[in-house]
Amino acid sequence: MSKYRHDLPQLSDTFFITDGGIETTLLFHDGLELPHFASFDLLKDDTGTALLRRYFETYVRIAVENQVGFVLESATWRASPDWAKRLGYSGSELDALNRRAIAMLSDIRTRHETPMTPMVISGNIGPRGDGYDPGDLMNPGEAENYHATQVATFAQTDVDMITAATLTNTPEAIGIVRAARKAGLPVVIGFTTETDGCLPTGQSLKDAIAEVDAATNSAPAYFMINCAHTTHFQDALDAREDWVNRVRGIRSNASRMSHAELDEAEELDDGDPEEFGAHHRDIRNRLGHINIIGGCCGTDHRHVEQACLACAA
Repeated sequence: MSKYRHDLPQLSDTFFITDGGIETTLLFHDGLELPHFASFDLLKDDTGTALLRRYFETYVRIAVENQVGFVLESATWRASPDWAKRLGYSGSELDALNRRAIAMLSDIRTRHETPMTPMVISGNIGPRGDGYDPGDLMNPGEAENYHATQVATFAQTDVDMITAATLTNTPEAIGIVRAARKAGLPVVIGFTTETDGCLPTGQSLKDAIAEVDAATNSAPAYFMINCAHTTHFQDALDAREDWVNRVRGIRSNASRMSHAELDEAEELDDGDPEEFGAHHRDIRNRLGHINIIGGCCGTDHRHVEQACLACAA
């Protein structure tokens, strides 16, 4: 049983970082092919697993050197039944790869955790569809049934929590929350936003969080914002409104481009890591309860390190 299973240390005032855009690093910096952006595919052999281990340990070193907490997010964003089927994996093979992802993070924690750098293991879940486009929406029951497979696997591992990242709509979020709670796991919901600070469905962050909380008796441990530049959503975070206190984490894009523009881009836009750090420092200065910072599209360890240096101070 994982030691933080029911007592997540990031719910305190301690500052935490997590990793950046894993697919960005694997595709653009490591030059790998990544079918369907499925980083979990690398877990099929020892060579790919070792590469993922090096990826995570790069970020772990940043956390340890700066004496901040770290959230180990598993490389399982695409490790759910529909995506596994596209990649030719059976249900049993998918189960084994999800377990291998968590076992690797558990070993990393054992090797590197310190009293000043608590490490939390998160089973990462992605949307059933595209992280930019809501597409055909499931209802909450359908979403719960779909994601319950991956959640059930995580519940038998060393995960401390579930994080659902880059969700585009509330019914899927509600389904994931219900699946996680039935499995006895804390859950975090991360919403994707467009350049106007709203979800791809057009719903405001405020209304999306309120809807999920109302449908689940406020079950999420907290909410995150994923896959958008800070300038896209910062104006939506009004410190005078109580709902903003439900947002504790941010995983921003390096680029100011919209999702449509990013889809069409032929070259990586990795922005400016120092500016990335400064933007997150400004958000932390205004909203001190936001204490978990990482990166998404276009980011790598440079961006997270700059955010760590700017925010931890």
